[in-house]
Amino acid sequence: MTKISRQATNDFCPQTLFLYGTYKEDKTPDFGLFCWFSYCWDGDLGAMMCIGGEKLTKDRIKAGNVFSANLVTEKILPMADYLGNKSGYDMDKMDFNADIGKGEVLDVPILTESPVNFELEVTRSIPLDDGEVFLCRIRNVLYSEELADEKILVGERLRKIAPISTTCNTYFSFTGEVLGAWGEPGKMFKK
Repeated sequence: MTKISRQATNDFCPQTLFLYGTYKEDKTPDFGLFCWFSYCWDGDLGAMMCIGGEKLTKDRIKAGNVFSANLVTEKILPMADYLGNKSGYDMDKMDFNADIGKGEVLDVPILTESPVNFELEVTRSIPLDDGEVFLCRIRNVLYSEELADEKILVGERLRKIAPISTTCNTYFSFTGEVLGAWGEPGKMFKK
């Protein structure tokens, strides 16, 4: 296979999408869409994520040191894309009906339609020039009951929940089907 050099990019390295949930100062929930999420080890399993630029989600994480990470699936992609393309600083961003619950361990909002919800506590942050890396302790994980059924093969459970990934400014289904460019699925979202 012949290789060519390119400018640095994360193209063709798909990443899973999460909606990070925080509370605004007035205690109303807010969710932002992010994909720079992964895992780390520091005595036990933790999570790490990077948020670039100025975002309400980053402000709120820094203010409270807790947030949720809610797995994005095909079912909630239109809402997730809408939330990812609307600034958290817009007062009407969350003016729609969503099934929002609370974490069981931390005071964080969770999207109950998401099959996996992490409750995360920031243990360390690393400021960058135009972003910040957050290292987090996973305080709790809420799973849909269907994911706990170990009699069903893990591949079938994944197909059932249909997590979304993204690369090249495009959303992909679990099976690799193109689901639209960033900004397209959100146009179908009904507030």
